[in-house]
Amino acid sequence: MRGVGQHGVRRILCVFPRYTSSFGTFEHAYPLTGGVQAFMPPQGLLLIAAYLPADWKVRFIDENIRFATDEDFEWAEAVFVSGMHIQRQQMNDICRRAHAFNLSVALGGPSVSACPDYYPSFDYLHVGELGDATDELIERLARDPARPAAQVVLKTADRLDMDKFPIPAYELADIKHYFLGSIQYSSGCPYQCEFCDIPGLYGRNPRLKTPGQITRELDKLLECGISGSVYFVDDNFIGNRKAALELLPHLIEWQKKTGYVLRFSCEATLNIAKRPEILSQMREAFFATIFCGIETPDPVALKAMHKDHNMMVPIMEAIRTLNDYGMEVVSGIILGLDTDKPETGEHLLEFIDHSRIPLLTINLLQALPKTPLWDRLKRENRLIEDDSRDSNVDFRLPYDHVVATWRDCMGRAYEPEKLLERYEYQIRETYPKRIQPRTRQQRSWRNIKLGLTMLRNIFWKVGARGDYRRVFWKFALRRLARGEIEYLISSVLVAHHLIMFARSASRGKTNASYYSLKLRESAETAVPTEHKAAATVPTLLADRPSGQRVTPV
Repeated sequence: MRGVGQHGVRRILCVFPRYTSSFGTFEHAYPLTGGVQAFMPPQGLLLIAAYLPADWKVRFIDENIRFATDEDFEWAEAVFVSGMHIQRQQMNDICRRAHAFNLSVALGGPSVSACPDYYPSFDYLHVGELGDATDELIERLARDPARPAAQVVLKTADRLDMDKFPIPAYELADIKHYFLGSIQYSSGCPYQCEFCDIPGLYGRNPRLKTPGQITRELDKLLECGISGSVYFVDDNFIGNRKAALELLPHLIEWQKKTGYVLRFSCEATLNIAKRPEILSQMREAFFATIFCGIETPDPVALKAMHKDHNMMVPIMEAIRTLNDYGMEVVSGIILGLDTDKPETGEHLLEFIDHSRIPLLTINLLQALPKTPLWDRLKRENRLIEDDSRDSNVDFRLPYDHVVATWRDCMGRAYEPEKLLERYEYQIRETYPKRIQPRTRQQRSWRNIKLGLTMLRNIFWKVGARGDYRRVFWKFALRRLARGEIEYLISSVLVAHHLIMFARSASRGKTNASYYSLKLRESAETAVPTEHKAAATVPTLLADRPSGQRVTPV
């Protein structure tokens, strides 16, 4: 389905802002690949590009790959922008640059939908999801693309059903330069975790695409050059368990038809471990990784944050269950909770050792607008508006202690030897339990060439020039002796980023909250390669939060 503009053909420049350097964008892994320059294609902007009238001209630029140039702005009649709170400075910068060419600029996505007052300079604010406000924006620009006399705020009252969504315009993006592909099946989550803004933005009743839409999107991603992994960015893959069970047979059939050329990853609540009927089909569909917001191993803290569903199965038992289905667990962890104690950091490191989870996004608590946490802290007068801090929360423990705990945990959790030991466990205990397809499509010359390129880069940049090469070669020689080349590549790609980022974190060179707007970080953004030498889809122009939730290849 497309919008309709009644009065004229327009030229629309869609610009996605660069991410701040983050734990979850994997930029340290890019030099080890065969040309990756950005994390995931921003589905929101690509969705709106596909929704625009068919005769409109659309140009898409992801500034994580290249910056919009003067020529791009001179070409355009209007500019569309999207992003999250963490990209606020970059979004405002795009607006300023577009205004230098007297272009009207429309902003949509999760940040403006939660906090329209953050963006006084934009000409059009699209608040809410794809729907009647989108059609009004298109009609206004069709009549006159010039800047309005005053800011226009458009609020969606009638959302477009997800089964009417067009396939995102992946053909406008250089898909082969992304670390992961992304796709969305549903929007919303039935749970009300205190710190999460998803129910406030997208509702508690998950809305769905059809299985046919999903397989067509996967076909389009393959056609546009995606390889490796595709991440289902749904807020909770089992938010609607019946729908997940209806989708999975279609994914299994699609994988068989295409030769299992892609692996899938997703996000789900930990109580998925109680659903063997879902897990068995996920295994058959080649889901290799699952992100679970464990948040904390402390049951008292889980109850306080309204995440009781994490206790439906003992956490360690749930992790082992997921591993038994061949799925590596990625975990979100939060420090700075009201229930934290001085020894919380040590307990977290013990949990990491016992769980054998390689990748955990350890983050300082940040209160986001439109969350119960924000409302509670506001009532308690514990929200701090100071962009020089790593968090806007007035912690129960001393602020310096909490930040120091985060730095210590990051440094110790991602010591090369400890991290590669956890990957060793996954290779021994988890990966062999995955289905092991060996298809002609997997053994294509393109895949073989890409694997050899990555292996060469890993041996040179880590094995020859890296300062943890002794630990690396101990790990790598074992993989080579056993013919585990794929495991070697996939593990080291992610591990190298974690090690390098964690070193910066432990030295205080990164923000301790990946949602922080700390101003000093603006100088450390992830800049496209040529400028160095020189982180929700149905929301208009939106992208999913990659800084908090990350899934390896």
